[in-house]
Amino acid sequence: MDSPAYKTVLALGRFKVRKLQTGPTLDKGKEGASPPPCPPAPSMEGSGQVDERGSLSAPPDYATTMDVSPCYEFYAQSAPPGRARKSRPSLEVLRNVVSTGGTVWSREREAQRGVLCCREQGVQQGAPCCREWGIRCMLNIWGVILYLRLPWITAQAGIGLTWLIILMSAVVTTITGLSISAISTNGKVKAGGTYFLISRSLGPELGGSIGLLFSFANAVAVAMHVVGFAETVRDLLLEFDAVMTDPVNDIRIVGVITVTVLLGIALAGMEWEAKAQVVFFFVIMVSFINYFVGTLIPATEEKMSKGYFSYRGDIFLENIGPEWRGESGNFFGMFSIFFPSATGILAGANISGDLKDPAVAIPKGTLLAIFWTTLSYLAISATIGSCVVRDASGSLNDTLGSPNTTDGCLGLGCGYGWNFTECAQPGTCKYGLANNYQTMSMVSGFSPLITAGIFAATLSSALACLVSAPKVFQCLCQDKLYPIIGFFAKGYGKNNEPLRGYMLTFILAIAFILIAELNTIAPIISNFFLCSYALINFSCFHATITNSPGWRPSFRYFSKWSALFGAVVSVVIMFLLTWWAALIVVGIILVSLAYVSYKKPDVNWGSSVQAGTYSMALSYSVSLTQVEEHVKNFRPQCLVLTGPPSFRPALVDFVGAFTKGVSLMICGNVLQDTPGDRDSEEHVEWLSRRKVRSFYTLITAPDLRSGARSLMQVSGLGRLKPNTIVLGYKQNWQTDLPHNLENYVATIHDAFDGRAGVCVLRMKDGLDVSRTVLGVALPHLPHVLTGSSVKVLGADELTETHFQAQQKKRCVDVYWLFDDGGLTLLVPYLLSRRKRWSRCRVRVFVSGHLGSAEQQRQEIQLLLSKFRLGFSEVLVLPHAAWHLKEFEDLVAPFRLNEGQRSPEATEALRRETPWKVSDEDLRVYRKKSEQQVRLHEILQENSRNAALIVILPVVRKGACPSALYMAWLETLSRDLRPPVAFIRGNQQDALTFYCQ
Repeated sequence: MDSPAYKTVLALGRFKVRKLQTGPTLDKGKEGASPPPCPPAPSMEGSGQVDERGSLSAPPDYATTMDVSPCYEFYAQSAPPGRARKSRPSLEVLRNVVSTGGTVWSREREAQRGVLCCREQGVQQGAPCCREWGIRCMLNIWGVILYLRLPWITAQAGIGLTWLIILMSAVVTTITGLSISAISTNGKVKAGGTYFLISRSLGPELGGSIGLLFSFANAVAVAMHVVGFAETVRDLLLEFDAVMTDPVNDIRIVGVITVTVLLGIALAGMEWEAKAQVVFFFVIMVSFINYFVGTLIPATEEKMSKGYFSYRGDIFLENIGPEWRGESGNFFGMFSIFFPSATGILAGANISGDLKDPAVAIPKGTLLAIFWTTLSYLAISATIGSCVVRDASGSLNDTLGSPNTTDGCLGLGCGYGWNFTECAQPGTCKYGLANNYQTMSMVSGFSPLITAGIFAATLSSALACLVSAPKVFQCLCQDKLYPIIGFFAKGYGKNNEPLRGYMLTFILAIAFILIAELNTIAPIISNFFLCSYALINFSCFHATITNSPGWRPSFRYFSKWSALFGAVVSVVIMFLLTWWAALIVVGIILVSLAYVSYKKPDVNWGSSVQAGTYSMALSYSVSLTQVEEHVKNFRPQCLVLTGPPSFRPALVDFVGAFTKGVSLMICGNVLQDTPGDRDSEEHVEWLSRRKVRSFYTLITAPDLRSGARSLMQVSGLGRLKPNTIVLGYKQNWQTDLPHNLENYVATIHDAFDGRAGVCVLRMKDGLDVSRTVLGVALPHLPHVLTGSSVKVLGADELTETHFQAQQKKRCVDVYWLFDDGGLTLLVPYLLSRRKRWSRCRVRVFVSGHLGSAEQQRQEIQLLLSKFRLGFSEVLVLPHAAWHLKEFEDLVAPFRLNEGQRSPEATEALRRETPWKVSDEDLRVYRKKSEQQVRLHEILQENSRNAALIVILPVVRKGACPSALYMAWLETLSRDLRPPVAFIRGNQQDALTFYCQ
């Protein structure tokens, strides 16, 4: 055991206690402890090995492939200091028998495959710990309101209502603190604080809104605390008759100088800022002790003249009730002024990226800070309300001539030998609890210490807000949710300091410092912070009710109902304080929410909104299976056999035009057993960029028919399954392999077998826009990868097709020659509801006889009116003689020519080539063939300039050769300029005119 890997830590004679020191150990009891290093994979000769960088080389032999053990770094996004980043070997490496010639499957290679996440931001050196976090919160809560407004609020609201205000604020902040603790312990917290917590919980829509509001609120809070500091400096200048200009401008001058100095401290870095906070905390503690000692010291004549008489029961009873004064003299007016003092609970969350362990620091620091500061507020309001009367003159001459003479004297001071009636009645007293903002200084044992406490409280809070606002705003800008503000995302130095954000905060703070009125600034930010609290609580509530497996906070002392209560109370208080300001805040949130929702930024944070969407979709899908189908609820739910969607953009746009916002659309890709593109996410992104609301599914099959049949059977969920199959017209049916032709037509028959409708779209120039190019960098072609030999390309998202163009006043011609249940009519109706197609008029063609054409037209018009489709133009096509010369030439290459063979040979050939057309087939289907020829002439005559033609014949399964069927479709649609949609329902009702 004398290995250098062990270190002797204790020796007793020949007994020694030795410590293993090879590699760090994971010690949850120590902050910053590193996880144990990843163990190497069990190795055998020829198996995959972990190299010196921690990456796994591909094993050359499947039989010797060995899995690696679980490792901390496989799940974390960054490695501890001094450790190389390692990545989990992919399934492809473990399973495939491929010799890579020593190729290392490194982090960089896996990153190219989209396996690994982006590099995580590091935590800077000297990060604050839990105790420093609690100090930071308390310092931001003990701000300007504590020293300069709490005594005044106590005079206005009385001790009783002041306690109620304090406790109401404490309830809101405590519930919010519990919610913050739950959210912050549900994974690693990065920089961005409150914005990071809300955005990663509720998603970018609400997160971006609150990021803007909270950054602005912190910038205004800087001004509030600096103005409080400047007020104290102004009062000191007045005391020594050293006014610079006038009382208001002195506040502005001192405020601008102060915020400039604070900006310098903030720019010096977090280490200087943290040291300054510790000094401020010590000064505040000394000032508290000084104040409480002062309340126990007997009052001097000078203090009595200013309203202080030490602890008196009658003063306590007099001050326990309210005495409202001034414009803001009401309960909610006092609450709006006091509440910003309770907002300091988020001071540390806003620098969460600078904490050593946010998951530990945030719960402990926040809750302890709320507890101790609430006690201090309650104690100060009760003690100062028991010692000081509301009105006093400050003049030593206002004593009563005789202690027993109180004639004409009003107020509690009369009982102590002081007459303040002369200033109390007109309201001109300069001292007392209701008039002097510096009452705590007067009560204390040594007033300069209170002044120092005011300086420390105001400057510490201002400094915390000055640091918080830029960091929150920088995180928002880096997420690129809004335009323009990306300028402020840039960071400088090793700690990525937001210098541009500091300057913006500095400018905003100066703008509000120029107001120079604390009672005006404080209510402005109350609504912003209340809105933040409401969203934090709602985030916690929403994440809990979604039952997402990813919601696993290590902090357990919270309730979803208390979080909901906190959210509701915060919103109610917002409107009770200042309803018009609350409406402005809500309006800002709605506008920014609408913008982000419309832009749909490319971010995925695993938010509770996504989890809730999944839960709702699952719940509704299950409940929908219990609802019987009804014709009024019929929707064409389409399985579109597009292949890669970008290869056939017109087919995608056509179906998307009548299913978007109405029904289900699934783009299916049958990939045969040949090399091809299997990247589903690329196709989903293409659909998203093209704003087509569709699912994408891929299946591997030996041929089109078997793949399409599998898609028909497995696509969808419950009632949300396809009832209409959409294909592109097979342009090369005459030149392709006969087997492929047979499979194509058989796919249509399979759709009818599955009780589904069928739609086949034909465009004059075809649907497939894919092309194969060499694997070189071609900036004008999408999705080209340098280094590959060839690449198959499709259309990009900007390619416009016929179905995306404005159709103006054109016609959609529906040849409703055969009753299919109404799908042939429903699809054009849904298409006409789209804005681009809304000006098109739909014409319905039906077949009939010359003698009864008018009667048949009226009957169809009556039926259409019952359907309420808005189609009123009906035309009757009379029967006429048809000629087959061109049609016979079309099918000639596919003739069986049985007259030249024996009956046995003919039968054998028939079985081997079912797509071929026999003389018997031509005889049996002669009338139908003549009909297609005549219909083509009618289409050329009536629908030459139509926007779309809808028609589809149907044949018996197994009786009509596939070549004959395709010849019919070719005859119908040949040389037609408009797109032709061959639509046929499944003979079940798709339209109804009944109310039930």
